[in-house]
Amino acid sequence: MYFHKDVRGNIIYIGKAAVLRNRVRQYFQNSRNRDPKTEALVMEIADTDWVVVETELDALFLEAELIRRYMPRYNILLRDDKSMTYVRINYDDTHPTVTLTRRPLDDGAKYLGPYYSAVSVKRALKFLRRAFPYSTHLTNVPKRGCLQYHLGLCPGIENGDTDLKAYRQNLKKLMQYLKGERIQLVRTIEKDMLAAAKTHDFETAAQLRNQLNALKGLNKQIVFGDREFLDISKDRGLSELSGILGLEKIPRRIEGFDISHMQGTDNVASMVVFTSGMPEKAAYRKFKLRIPGNDDFAHMHEALSRRLSEKNRKDWGTPELILIDGGKGQLQAAIRARDEAGLSIPMIGLAKREEEIVVHLESSNVVMKKLALQQANALVEQSDAFALILLPRNSHVVKLLQRIRDESHRFAVSYHSVLKSKRQTASMLDDIPTIGPATRKKLLKTFGSMKGVMQARDWELEKVVGPKKTIILKQYTRAFRRSQPSAEQQA
Repeated sequence: MYFHKDVRGNIIYIGKAAVLRNRVRQYFQNSRNRDPKTEALVMEIADTDWVVVETELDALFLEAELIRRYMPRYNILLRDDKSMTYVRINYDDTHPTVTLTRRPLDDGAKYLGPYYSAVSVKRALKFLRRAFPYSTHLTNVPKRGCLQYHLGLCPGIENGDTDLKAYRQNLKKLMQYLKGERIQLVRTIEKDMLAAAKTHDFETAAQLRNQLNALKGLNKQIVFGDREFLDISKDRGLSELSGILGLEKIPRRIEGFDISHMQGTDNVASMVVFTSGMPEKAAYRKFKLRIPGNDDFAHMHEALSRRLSEKNRKDWGTPELILIDGGKGQLQAAIRARDEAGLSIPMIGLAKREEEIVVHLESSNVVMKKLALQQANALVEQSDAFALILLPRNSHVVKLLQRIRDESHRFAVSYHSVLKSKRQTASMLDDIPTIGPATRKKLLKTFGSMKGVMQARDWELEKVVGPKKTIILKQYTRAFRRSQPSAEQQA
C-alpha cells in the first residue's frame, strides 16, 4: 500500500502495488501518456509513504478502508466513473449462488465488501472456488450437472450430490474467509477433519483434507490474504491515539456507540467494532432501546449497560477502547454504566462541532501524555473534570475517530429508519378492516413492503388474501395514495 501526500502532509491518493518501486516510477516517467487527472495528481505529490502487507486481500481490505477513512481527493477524482464491487451470496434461498454486484439491495442476501478492484475479487473467487465450490446459476437452474460441476467447482445440488445444509455450511466457510478469518477457518477445518477420522468417517475426512490443501495452496497464489496478518503498529492513527491517551498498548478492538431517534420515537443505539483499525461488520450490534422519550444521556447509559452485561461480554468479548458519539453528557452516562458493571475500559467521546476528543480526567481511565500531545500539535482545554483535545483536522487520529463515529452514526440511522418504516407500515395495515396480524404478515412476506402491496395487481392480491379482502384493501390504498403529497408539493 502506498500513500501520495501533498506539501501540507495531506494524503491525496491511496493505491496498492506488488512492486512499489515500479509503480511509483510510473508516475514520474516523462514517456508515460497520462490523462489530465493523473497529471494533476503527479504535480501535487510532495511525498510518498507506504505500508507492507502480506498479500492482496490485505491490500484490498486496507485500500477500501483507508479511502473511506481519509477520503483522498484524487481517489475520488480518478474513480468517479466506477462503482465499488460487492460479493453477493443469497444464503437463505433454496438454490444459493455467489455473484458480484455493484448495487447491494435490501433483498435478504448477504453482501461482502465493498472492494475497489473487481478484477482482483474475480481472480480471488476463481481460486477460492476450488476450496469452496459454489453455484452461479441466478436463473435457469440446470436440471442436471453443469460443466462447472464436472470440474469440481459447483456443488451439484441439482444432481442431488450435495444437500442444501452441507452446501450452506460450505458457503459459511467461504464468507468466513472473505471476512478475513482464514487462520480461524483453517483451525476449524483441521479440527473437523480429525474428528471425522476418529469416528472412521473417512470420506468426510478426505473432503476436509482436500479443502484444507486447497486453502493452504492459496498462499502460493498472488490473490488474497487476511485481516489477521495486519500489523496494528503500522496504523499511525492507532499508534498515535495510544500515545496521546497514554494507553498501555495499542487498542486492537475499538467499539463506537451512537443513538438515533425521531423526537423520542423508535429509539435505537448502534455498536460498531473496529479490529486493528478495520471495521468488523460481523461483530456490529444494534439495540432497540426500552427507555421512552428524548433523553440521549439515559439512552446512552442503557445501551452501554446492556453492552457491558456479563452475558454480552462473554458472548462478544470486551473492547480495549470505547468511543462515544457525543460530548460530556453522553460520555459521563457511558462511564457511569461502565463503573456499574465494575469494569475499567478506557472511554472517550468525539464532539461533533469542532471534532474535539472529550476525556473525563477522573474516570476515563485515560492518562494524557504531554509529550505525545505536543508532537501531535494538540490544543488542550480543561473545564470542570473534562479535557477537550483539539487536533489538526488532517491528523491520523482525527481521521480514525471520525471514521468510527461516522460508521456508528450510519448504522444507528439505518436501524432507526427500518423501525420507523415498519411502524408506519404496520399502523396503516392495522387500520384496514378484515386485515389481521396473520394477513398483514402474509402480505408483507409476499410483496416485501407496503409499497409492494400498493403496487400489486388485483389478481396478485386475490391469490394471497382472496377477492373480498382485495376490494377492501384496494379502497384503502387508493385513499392513502390520494392523501400523499405529489412530487411538486413536496418540492
